[in-house]
Amino acid sequence: MAAPSQAIAPTDAELLQAQADLWRHSLYYLTSMALKCAVELHIPTAIHDLGGATTLPELVTALSLPKTKLPFLGRVMRLLVTSGIFASDGSIGDGAEAVYRLNPLSWLLVEGVESEDHTYQKYFVLGTVSRHYVEAGLSLADWFRKDLPEQLPSPFEDLHGVPLVHESTKLLDEELDRIVEEGVAAHDNLAIGTIIRECSDVFSGLHSLTYCCGRQGNTSAKAIIRAFPDIKCTVLNLPRVVETTTPVAVTADDAVSNVTGDLFHTIPPAQAVMLKLVLHFWSDEDCVKILKQCRKAIPSREEGGKVIIIEILLEPYMGPIMYEAQLLMDMLMMVNTKGRQRTENDWRQIFTKAGFSDYKVVKKIGARGVIEVYP
Repeated sequence: MAAPSQAIAPTDAELLQAQADLWRHSLYYLTSMALKCAVELHIPTAIHDLGGATTLPELVTALSLPKTKLPFLGRVMRLLVTSGIFASDGSIGDGAEAVYRLNPLSWLLVEGVESEDHTYQKYFVLGTVSRHYVEAGLSLADWFRKDLPEQLPSPFEDLHGVPLVHESTKLLDEELDRIVEEGVAAHDNLAIGTIIRECSDVFSGLHSLTYCCGRQGNTSAKAIIRAFPDIKCTVLNLPRVVETTTPVAVTADDAVSNVTGDLFHTIPPAQAVMLKLVLHFWSDEDCVKILKQCRKAIPSREEGGKVIIIEILLEPYMGPIMYEAQLLMDMLMMVNTKGRQRTENDWRQIFTKAGFSDYKVVKKIGARGVIEVYP
């Protein structure tokens, strides 16, 4: 016979708060859909083109929307302001005419901004809220119930028959494959300027660097060699990426060298190898295999050899909101890939298994950590 429950019945106030919290957690997807709507309507770009601030009637006119949709757009904007996606001057709830503004988040969704620190994030949004991603998330309970082979497919692969972020993804949907490639590249290239400024010692003194990115790494490579022109940078990309990549010239004499390759088999030798937001796509065992190839590509520690890893460090060091973002990124990996986000202890074990002698977390920048690993 089961023991009686020791749970304490909630008070009236706690019960009402719990109901409101249940609404929030059950309906968060509507915030994602409202964000998708704003991106597809180009609302951030419209606000930017209107001088950075606009009223609802001005926005409806700029977007060429029917005037009958004005009150409905107001309800969408009210949610997005409350969710922190846009800013607003004045009340958005008492009927007063609000003035909508961009904030740092919506600034990333403005098309055509010329800034090294701006990476247009439209396709990251469209990928994460795509039908295929959502369907994989909806299949999660069924995936848990299945007795699958030891080499577990992700819920995405189990449901759709192909892995995500793979050359076979386009067999499922060519448009999804394009959006995901663009979205991952935008995500990967974001904040490279911040990393260079905050962690300049990581690159200072290097004469050669192999940047392993898997997809469209020229943006980050260009920023590195602009800041450190003495570095000869080789970008190791997948063959299908290199076929559509144009070398990025920096001066008459310097350029990023693009080469095709496979992280699991060979990595062009250099004083340092850099892996930026790559390893979270792979299992622990695959990360060990990749890092063993990195170790072969670099000289000894005494000669300056090192691997530079930029990845999410899963821990609540920046408060609950940033930690929740990290955990959601971990769920994104679990549902759609065979990889995961990792704690510092997880990384330590992987480095040891790959044969490295030491490592140092150089700095924690937002949700990410910059780590040097030494042979």
